[in-house]
Amino acid sequence: MLKKKAIFILSLGIMLGVFMGLCGSVFAERDKPDVNPDTETLPYEDLRTFTEIFGRIKRDYVEPVSDKKLLEDAVKGMLSGLDPHSAYLVAEEYQELKEGTTGQFGGLGIEVTMENGFIKVVSPIDDTPAQKAGMKTGDLIIKLDDKPVKGMSLTESVKIMRGEPGSKIVLTVVREGEEAPLKITLTRDIIKVKSVKSRTLDKGYGYIRISSFQSGTGESLKESIAALKKENGGALRGLVLDLRNNPGGVLNAAVEVSDAFLTSGLIVYTEGRIENSEMRFNAAPDDLINGAPIVVLINGGSASASEIVAGALQDQKRAVIMGEKSFGKGSVQTILPTSNGAAVKLTTARYFTPSGRSIQAEGIEPDIALARVKLENLDKTDFVPIKEADLSHHLQNGNAAEKSKKEELDKAKEEKLDLQDYALHEALNLLKGISIIKK
Repeated sequence: MLKKKAIFILSLGIMLGVFMGLCGSVFAERDKPDVNPDTETLPYEDLRTFTEIFGRIKRDYVEPVSDKKLLEDAVKGMLSGLDPHSAYLVAEEYQELKEGTTGQFGGLGIEVTMENGFIKVVSPIDDTPAQKAGMKTGDLIIKLDDKPVKGMSLTESVKIMRGEPGSKIVLTVVREGEEAPLKITLTRDIIKVKSVKSRTLDKGYGYIRISSFQSGTGESLKESIAALKKENGGALRGLVLDLRNNPGGVLNAAVEVSDAFLTSGLIVYTEGRIENSEMRFNAAPDDLINGAPIVVLINGGSASASEIVAGALQDQKRAVIMGEKSFGKGSVQTILPTSNGAAVKLTTARYFTPSGRSIQAEGIEPDIALARVKLENLDKTDFVPIKEADLSHHLQNGNAAEKSKKEELDKAKEEKLDLQDYALHEALNLLKGISIIKK
């Protein structure tokens, strides 16, 4: 009996300390209008229930469990119950998170969230094992090797997916349109994410792909634009900014990318309960492509920072947004280090576009919606209409040499584009159309 009382008193003392700390924070905010002083009292009955369960586990669970594990799991449960993005990060996980924002970490190269107890793929990262193995946005992972995902936390599942480079893992995946679950084998690797890639699509028309927003993304974007200008002999006539399957990343990087194409006005603002969660970001007068038209490509894997960029350029009438509706992650997570070397990832605010739209659970609607289709060359055996040039004894134009040269150039341009990337073709055609009208 004395042992039971000791456990109860010890656990109650621990929890009272925790809750007094939390309530101290609440009391400090009492001058704010969204806090009701009448409801901010210690929940003694709930604390009693907690300590009762704590004591029962210590006494009756099939195996001994340390106080540290029970309290750590309680904190994890408290945070995971808030929303899919709040979490408690032990020291190792906190270090991995910091590595991820710099662009190099170990694993599969896949951005995930939790949905109905399963791991949902937000997007695979370019040039990683996940992308090369054919993982797709919207895939539901139900098993990691032979371990069912149901019942795992997101943190636990991510820890299993990460491992020694060269080691393999089998993911069991449920995919829309497939009758049976798929088994996909991936080989873990060091993930080095080059967040910005660029190339020329056609003379004067550039393409920039941003796969994630890292601390150096803004600077990489500037370098890519400078390289495109040099390659095209001066100013660009149009730009395709590809944010498809970009899961987001660092807020400041999203602001820098948006600012690169704007000369004034609001980019994004955030609202939360605490004072430092309310931020506003405005553009500086330095459009790097001097007002040339922009088409931004998005899809269901475009999330968070990607949606900030798309929303800012859409609201400012600076770009045409094309593709599919984006993911809809419009919340801000703040990393709060703790005294034991761990950290709390806590949702502290919501994003809003310049016009006041909340991105959360809504996403960005494209100005031009595109279906998921692919382009293919017609087989040479298909019917081709007869033209004047096909008729016997037709008159020559006199520009045969120039025509032949033009056909070679057109063929080279066609080969540069991925013929199966319907959205990219449509984006380039739109840019050319805008350029013709401007002339």
